[in-house]
Amino acid sequence: MGRWTLRLSVGLGLLLILVSYTRAEANYCYASRSKTCSECLQAGKGCAYCPDETFNGPRCDLHENILAHGCSAAAAITAKSRMRIEREEQINVRMAQSQVSPQQMSMSLLPGEEKMVDMEVFAPTKGPLDLYILMDFSNSMEDDLDNLKRMGQELASLVKKLSDDYTIGFGKFVDKVIEPQTDMRPAKLDQPWPNSDPPFSFENVIKLTNDLNFFTSELQKERISGNLDAPEGGFDAILQAAVCTDNIGWREQSTHLLVFSTESAFHYEADGANVLSGILPRNDEKCHLDGEGKYTEATKQDYPSIPTLVRLLGKHNIIPVFAVTNHSFTYYKKLQTYFPIAEVGLLQEDSSNILQVMEMAFESIRSKMSIRAEDRPKAFEAEFLSTSGKVAKHGDFAFRPGAIGKFTMRLKAHRMLDDSPVCKMDADEKSGLMRVKPTTFNAAMNVQATVLCPTCDCEKTAIANAPRCHGNGDLVCGKCQCHDGWLSTFCNCSASASALDTRLCIGPGSTEPCSGRGDCRECGRCVCYNPDQFEGPYCQYDRTQCPRFGGFLCNDRGSCIMGRCVCSDGWEGNACECPKSNQTCLDSKGGVCNGRGKCVCGLCECQSSGLEMTSTCEPNFQAQLGVCEATRTCAQCQAWKTGERKDKKECDKCPFRIIMVDELKEADKVMEKCSYRDEEDDCTYHYTLETPKNPDSKDLEVQVLKKKDCPAASLLWLLPLLLFLLLLLALLLLCCWKYCKCCKTCWQSCLALLPCCNKGRMVGFKEDEYLLRQSLLTSDHLDTPMARTGPLKGTDVVRWKVTDNVHRSPNHPQALVKPNPKETIQYPISLRLNRRFTENLSRPDSRDAEQLRKDVADNLNDVYKQIPGAQKMQKTSFRTQRNAGKRQDYTIMDTILSAPRSSYPDIVKMTEKNVQSGRFSDLKVLPGYYTVATDREAAGAIEFQEGVESVDVHVPLFVKDEDDDKKQLLVEATDVPLGIAQIGKRLVNITIIKEHASSVFSFLQPAYTYSRQDGVANIPISREIIEDGRTQVSYRTRDLTAKDKKDYVTVDGDLTYAPGETQKTVPVRLLELGEKDALLGDKQVKQFAMDLSNPRQGAKLGRYPRTTVTIADLPEPSVMMFKKGTQSFTTSDPNYTIPVVRTRNQDSPATVKWRTKKGQRFDLSGLLKFNPGETEKNIVIDPRSHPALSQPDSFQLELLEPSSNATVGERKTTVVNVVEGAPRSPEMAQMQQKGFSGRLHAPGNPKAKATGPKSIHLNWDPPAGNPMGYKVKYWIYGDPEKDAQVLDVKTPQAELTNLYPYCDYEMRVCAYNSFGDGTETDMIPCQTLEDVPGEPGRLAFNVISPTVTQVSWAEPAETNGNITAYEVIYTPIDDDLKPVGAAKKVKIDNPKKRMLLIENLVNAQTYQYKVRAKNGVGWGPYRDATINLASQPARPLSIPIIPDVPIVDAEAGDEYDSYLMYSNEVLKSPAGSKTPSVSGDDYMMNGKWDQNFLFPGGSVTRNLSTSSTPMSTMNSHYMGGSFTTETTSNYMPGSPRRPDMMGGMHTTDVIMRKRSERGYADEHIRDSIVMGDMSSNFPDLDARLSPGVPDTPSRLVFSALGPTALKVSWQAPLCQKDILGYCVLYQPLNGGDVNRINVTNPADNSVIIQDLLPNHSYLFKVKAQSQEGWGPEREGVITIESAVDPKSPYSPMPGSPFTLSTPSAPGPLVFTALSPDSLQLSWEKPRKPNGDILGYVVTCEQLHGGGDTRSFQVSGDSAETRLTVSNLTENVPYKFKVQAQTTQGYGPEREGIITIESQDGGALSQYNNQSMTRRDVFNMPSDISTTSSVSRTMINDPSYFSDGMMMTTQHTESSGMMTRQITKEVVQRSVMGGTTVTKNMFYES
Repeated sequence: MGRWTLRLSVGLGLLLILVSYTRAEANYCYASRSKTCSECLQAGKGCAYCPDETFNGPRCDLHENILAHGCSAAAAITAKSRMRIEREEQINVRMAQSQVSPQQMSMSLLPGEEKMVDMEVFAPTKGPLDLYILMDFSNSMEDDLDNLKRMGQELASLVKKLSDDYTIGFGKFVDKVIEPQTDMRPAKLDQPWPNSDPPFSFENVIKLTNDLNFFTSELQKERISGNLDAPEGGFDAILQAAVCTDNIGWREQSTHLLVFSTESAFHYEADGANVLSGILPRNDEKCHLDGEGKYTEATKQDYPSIPTLVRLLGKHNIIPVFAVTNHSFTYYKKLQTYFPIAEVGLLQEDSSNILQVMEMAFESIRSKMSIRAEDRPKAFEAEFLSTSGKVAKHGDFAFRPGAIGKFTMRLKAHRMLDDSPVCKMDADEKSGLMRVKPTTFNAAMNVQATVLCPTCDCEKTAIANAPRCHGNGDLVCGKCQCHDGWLSTFCNCSASASALDTRLCIGPGSTEPCSGRGDCRECGRCVCYNPDQFEGPYCQYDRTQCPRFGGFLCNDRGSCIMGRCVCSDGWEGNACECPKSNQTCLDSKGGVCNGRGKCVCGLCECQSSGLEMTSTCEPNFQAQLGVCEATRTCAQCQAWKTGERKDKKECDKCPFRIIMVDELKEADKVMEKCSYRDEEDDCTYHYTLETPKNPDSKDLEVQVLKKKDCPAASLLWLLPLLLFLLLLLALLLLCCWKYCKCCKTCWQSCLALLPCCNKGRMVGFKEDEYLLRQSLLTSDHLDTPMARTGPLKGTDVVRWKVTDNVHRSPNHPQALVKPNPKETIQYPISLRLNRRFTENLSRPDSRDAEQLRKDVADNLNDVYKQIPGAQKMQKTSFRTQRNAGKRQDYTIMDTILSAPRSSYPDIVKMTEKNVQSGRFSDLKVLPGYYTVATDREAAGAIEFQEGVESVDVHVPLFVKDEDDDKKQLLVEATDVPLGIAQIGKRLVNITIIKEHASSVFSFLQPAYTYSRQDGVANIPISREIIEDGRTQVSYRTRDLTAKDKKDYVTVDGDLTYAPGETQKTVPVRLLELGEKDALLGDKQVKQFAMDLSNPRQGAKLGRYPRTTVTIADLPEPSVMMFKKGTQSFTTSDPNYTIPVVRTRNQDSPATVKWRTKKGQRFDLSGLLKFNPGETEKNIVIDPRSHPALSQPDSFQLELLEPSSNATVGERKTTVVNVVEGAPRSPEMAQMQQKGFSGRLHAPGNPKAKATGPKSIHLNWDPPAGNPMGYKVKYWIYGDPEKDAQVLDVKTPQAELTNLYPYCDYEMRVCAYNSFGDGTETDMIPCQTLEDVPGEPGRLAFNVISPTVTQVSWAEPAETNGNITAYEVIYTPIDDDLKPVGAAKKVKIDNPKKRMLLIENLVNAQTYQYKVRAKNGVGWGPYRDATINLASQPARPLSIPIIPDVPIVDAEAGDEYDSYLMYSNEVLKSPAGSKTPSVSGDDYMMNGKWDQNFLFPGGSVTRNLSTSSTPMSTMNSHYMGGSFTTETTSNYMPGSPRRPDMMGGMHTTDVIMRKRSERGYADEHIRDSIVMGDMSSNFPDLDARLSPGVPDTPSRLVFSALGPTALKVSWQAPLCQKDILGYCVLYQPLNGGDVNRINVTNPADNSVIIQDLLPNHSYLFKVKAQSQEGWGPEREGVITIESAVDPKSPYSPMPGSPFTLSTPSAPGPLVFTALSPDSLQLSWEKPRKPNGDILGYVVTCEQLHGGGDTRSFQVSGDSAETRLTVSNLTENVPYKFKVQAQTTQGYGPEREGIITIESQDGGALSQYNNQSMTRRDVFNMPSDISTTSSVSRTMINDPSYFSDGMMMTTQHTESSGMMTRQITKEVVQRSVMGGTTVTKNMFYES
């Protein structure tokens, strides 16, 4: 009962909504609210209707609930399904054809019901085979065709080998004979290549035949053909080969194999719509072969789509084998994933291995089987299970030809589809003939499946005007259906208002009508407010108030009906918590609780015993030290009456009895064979353990050998003599040792000659191998015992090493990847300090721990600074190690050193050297122990002191997420540098097995510390969700040094996690220290452990399945420190008041001393006493008593020597500044004499808490001095503080409202009085909560064809959190926007994939598309759009062959909705294409490629973004911010363009957004920023570079390795000649020496820089060199921000986080033409200028050289700055640069290019048709983007623009919080007529 109570208490926190959801899912019958009997039965399986006239409960409910309400079993109406086998013929294995059994069956299923059908299939060893070879006949395949012709005889042999009944055929294909796929010149149409045939699409050359000679001869006649573009028209050929059954010759009962051979990629649907002739009709999927076997409709209809091919090949049972060369292998491997069964083989360049590929593919196909349910009605769902009962993924089964294969089909009828009952669907959607068969078979089992929608006979026999209904209604199925004007259950109440009497609605024991939970209607009828929650005639029952178990209502195993739990079958108990079955109590032998307990409520209650028991009362030897060690004492005491249990009472407690035997069984025939030495007679005894043969026996069978192994008796008389001789020899050797060092070797040799010491001392590992499960690991180390035998006098030091992943072969892919030796990695280092461990060291924040941590860091840093590139120590902690000999009470220090990977040998040598010396600088360590580790190897040493027999080796396990499922480590004892021991068992293998799980349970930390005064230790248990769902885990505490019921109260139980739940807390009660222990002063550290075990529902245990809880007897110490780091006073102040504050443990008195720091001109000191409850005291200094203080000066005060229950905090010093000041008024002086100066101190203890997405609650303690009010200043993180909003309040709290959701805010508070504002508090950060996201950005459609579209959308402007998913719904609608068909819903779980390709839409049908986003709070609103694809223009030619978007088939049914194809590779457009090629590396910036076509005018967009997601190019996981780069090219319609200039618009965007700190998943690269725009396909504007000179490196990537270390990477620039190397220049932004790094290897594109200063901005420049010289530089400004030591601003704090930031450039440049030779330039001030702005420097130069560079100095720092530039030249492009000058130096530049063009355009440059835009997006609330663009569009057609040229400038800002909308347009006319210059500014809400 105690266990039940515990589980109930753990689960009481579950949300009510979860309970309601569980209830609704469990009882769909009641939830259906069925009005009639038929509707009730159609609600789903198990629903029943009660027609009893006297029945008073819900008439429609689950059958068991109906009976529980009192309905008689005979009267209840239910419906039953049926299943019948119509034809079942046994499989005949002698028939050489494919067979299935049964062959015909019918079934009708109720909604929600499922049936299991067992099936058998058979395929002969050599069944009939149809092999059709489809070959690419483009010119590049000429040598492949020649090889195939020469292989005629080998091909014949292969076909005969594969089958005894075969046919073989041949077809060929090239591509559509139309431009641009084919050269349409007459000569090329006749013969595209020398000695070739005319081009064609597809031709069936040889029909399937069994005449191999005919096949070979016909094949010899074939010649190659040719076409233009790289992708071929193979899809046309595959479709025709599939649907033209008679033309090809496919046979009915044979296996159909189609071998598709090519070396090129493929065209697919919509590529045909882009040819010059415009083939728009979709492929009709019909056969179009003429008499010669040629495809006749190639130029009249489009290519087929991928889902179409999948469907048609499956329908005709054709298995594709793609035999392709390396050029296109990756494309076809991706294509393979679409087919249920297909193979891809890699051809040689000349196809010389095509026969081997065909044979291997055929064998692979025969070895596996895929089962499909074809023509399945929409209302059904089919799954296929293997013989083991597991659902086969994608229907794959292990299958052996010639044997009968068995599987089970699970067919389920849906209950609801699209929120509508399945019985309301169309007849063809809920009934049909399915064909269940293997993909390779023609034979199938035909299943006539129907959803049973029953009707009730009682509805046909209604009793009109029934007496039961008082003649006012008809009695239908026991229920009155009242006539108009009559109400109530029995139609006995008139509907008139006079019938309303609320007294009739008051139930027994209630005073309110309807129990206050409903409305009282006519005739005493209660209508409950929430029928899902309240029920009963008076709404007196609450469906959520039944007993709960584990937090679940009725344990989720029953229904709450009328105030009690009605349990499901197999469950009982007040809360349905007890299973009726005893299955959970069965032990490993099938018994109940092993006969040692009883099964109570599904759990075993075991009898008390001295051994650890499993949950089924079996001895849990594995939980102890192994089965041998666990049984040793019992076997010894029973056999020999010796050992620890030799007392009879103790021995009788053993759980087994031994059997003495003369001979033991062999080791391989028993469970374990054990041998131990009896300490009392020095003899060894042996015994075996095995499971009892008698199943009724519950104990282990232990057989002990009667005879011990003892030393020979004949040598016993020699012992005294030997002892005498040994003593004599020892004296002689000692004398020799004193005079001759070389005697040591002689001494050891002599000892080895003695019979008793012939081996001397031996050391070695105890075990050979450890097998560990990663889910059960309790630590990232394993304590591996090493034993020592022989004489134990003397000391031995053993060195050891461990190597990770020794199971990997040298050719393993991971083994081939060599690590970068320059990479900075972490080195965990462990040393044993010459200091005993105390309880304070176990508390990281204790004073002792802090002091020792500082000493360790100072001394180790001093030693390891000799290692090049080494950084300071981090994460230092202290522990002890058990089984460490006589020194296990000494402190072991663990710390981490960051250094280059290549430094490992040097670090090991330096560590060992200092350990041997016994000190690291001034830090004393114990010799003989150390550990140095990397991420893949480790080395160390252990020490055996005199008399020590066993010591543990603390072996790191290197557990990583990327580990193999089964990995091995090898631990080796290498040598003994000190001592005479020899190494025995040298090696030990450690194998770690990793299981895959749906959830991972773990403690957050491996150790916790709680004070006894806390009373309760709340221990959190986290859950990492991999696949969401309901899951459980068990927990249990156990004693270490703390004892149950003395120090704490043990707990055990189960935790149940609901879907989406990630953390729960287990409370453990801590007990007060007993009076006896308190008097004795028990100082032992009290600890207990808590273990996790038995994870259920596919979960596993994670990194910390065990945690150690330390009970601190002493309370947490008080922390005292100065309130502020700086204090300011004037010489006229009568007193200087310096506040000191106290935090933690404020209930006890505490003291601290203060004094001026040494070296001051005067000495002041004193003592502060804090009484209980006091949190602040003041140091009051009277300047009149110290004349030196009355002069302006600065001095420091420090706190020291706190009392034993206190410690000094981080602000242990404060700076006091005294400045010249005027005399104060008498009033102010009087106030100052009362204890404070006129200016109020800062409010104390400010706390901010987010109370909602748009609100923050802020409260604080008022300062002394009677403030009149408070001013709260708050602003968005990153904004200047001077722009903050100020809120005036009168109480010490404030509510900040109308904030932005999920946004970081900073706040300060100050008090004010009549003297003005007081001192402000330190900055208070807080982040508002998440809110649902806003609607996505506008929808864009890439109209590929009238039936195929690609819809894309932008991320919501207001994400209000992290977007996790998108949902797309598309619905066919009519002209009135009403649905005319079912809506289809697609969920995209990857938020980066904001695009969906939808195929097979209805032609000329209008669709409505809706998209919404989801974050951690929920779904946001929809963004919708309506479009008819037939009315839109089609896309340009050649997008990537497999887009990086999900693909859905709107026509093919639900089974195709899950086809998702993603790719990071794209295919280059064919040569001569009219559109730019989408290629290069820029699309791979974040592993995302995004191409979007907008239908108005056509546009191409490439987006590259990272938003708190990993950057794949840098192998890092930066979660602290976001960085987005977007490149857009818009194509404008107009007159024909030059091929080299597209006349488009090129835009480069940079978006940087700050989010809350998220932490880092990679410890090496902690932060990264990418700078620079992406390479485009437009000609480079900077055409002045000489040919062969490298271009600018395309981007810079900055990756922070530490507070002072940075990795700079770049992408190789474009260059016509080979790159010879690079040069990296960097210097502080505010001036300083320029550092240069030359990179001579052109393959290297990164450098690591170690010597940077924290919080300093640096300017980096990278350029490339070729034979022609150096190219232009790519610049970037970067800062590594980190916390620094207040005493040394150039020294970062160890272990502090660090991030990257960059100062911003001036705002976007806006040009306004004033005349043909002058313009006005304006810009906005930088958002983050990195200092106060002093002015700007503007440079102007001609873009292509010529003329002088002009510079302008502009002063001021206004929001917008303007400059007029004159003396410019028409039609010449100019480059302008604007750079801000700040107090910190010069910031980054902003560039802009502009040309003032003449009216006639006579001298237009080559950039006439190009428009350039630069767009920079700064961070504003809710992802505000600020866009500034300069665009020029020149269209040569005079019918469009008669004025000449138009130049437009736009500036756009958008904000989720703006309330006004402004549109302003200013038109300025220049002196030149006809030229229009327009400037538009838009502010868009």
